Amino acid sequence: MHLHFDAIAETKPGPVWTGLFNRHWEAYKAWFLSSGESDRPSYLESRRMLRKYVPELLPTYEKLVELAGGGDLAARFLALYRPPPYIAGCSQAVWPDHYQPILVRNYDYSPSLCEGTLLMSQWNERRVIAMGDCLWGVLDGINDSGLSVSLSFGGRRVVGDGFGVPLILRYVLEFCDTSEEAVKVLERIPTHMSYNVTVLDRSGRFQTVFMAPDKDPVIRQIPFATNHQGRIEWHRHARATASLERERFLADRLADSVETEKGFIRSFMDSPLYSKKYQNGFGTVYTAVYRPLQGAMELRWPGMTWRQSFDNFQEGRQTIRYLSKAPEYTQK
Repeated sequence: MHLHFDAIAETKPGPVWTGLFNRHWEAYKAWFLSSGESDRPSYLESRRMLRKYVPELLPTYEKLVELAGGGDLAARFLALYRPPPYIAGCSQAVWPDHYQPILVRNYDYSPSLCEGTLLMSQWNERRVIAMGDCLWGVLDGINDSGLSVSLSFGGRRVVGDGFGVPLILRYVLEFCDTSEEAVKVLERIPTHMSYNVTVLDRSGRFQTVFMAPDKDPVIRQIPFATNHQGRIEWHRHARATASLERERFLADRLADSVETEKGFIRSFMDSPLYSKKYQNGFGTVYTAVYRPLQGAMELRWPGMTWRQSFDNFQEGRQTIRYLSKAPEYTQK
């Protein structure tokens, strides 16, 4: 299987975003309706929850709905309130160098279900570079204040009332400057499933927030997260994704006094962090590295690095072919 990664830039939502919507809408619509339309919230309920929890995002939301044609179904989908459940893997960690902190993550999922969009935008006051999901959500990203964020699945099957976490991360990058501000947002906005969100700001301050729909968020000053929240609750998922093994590996790397930044990043390409379980939906789709002080980021695959920054963002495409061995890539 293969995936096209597209780096695109559009300051305000317009024809570029409309093209993105047209390209992916049929697949997203099928997912959104996978358990029946009656299981999805109404437009009025979804908009009411947006106004209650993320009112600053409403103008952007309304513009996107307009660009999507103004239909009821697209508007309900784009609200990302109580969407269908989805489960991924992922590992993330902060290299806590006071002079050059970085956030590194592996996104583990099925390549066939990944959007593959790296979007630079300025929908509100802050410029944002982010890996996209659900057409305007965020899997991981950075804003021009240097705030960087990343998510991983929390390893719990509970589904409740709340937003899809990619929308919550979009809000964080659009309206927060520091990890402290981000944590307050993550404590306030409800999520429909359990996720671990790691935030890092320009000063080097970091936090990991364990979010869940059925209990209060837990804030930990730990620099790493995999796919559980303290104790293992979903043992089958933890075994399948090697969540404990990956957590211990990250802890060991960070505790190693001779480890270097370069070696730490390279370790995300090795077992147990790097996974080739693409057919099972838990293969490593990409590695991302965020550099808050430089306003820069990288997408990485074995043998290949794609660098982007606010000062030098280059639109283009990388095609990654996922095999049982290391992925291959072509550039356009």
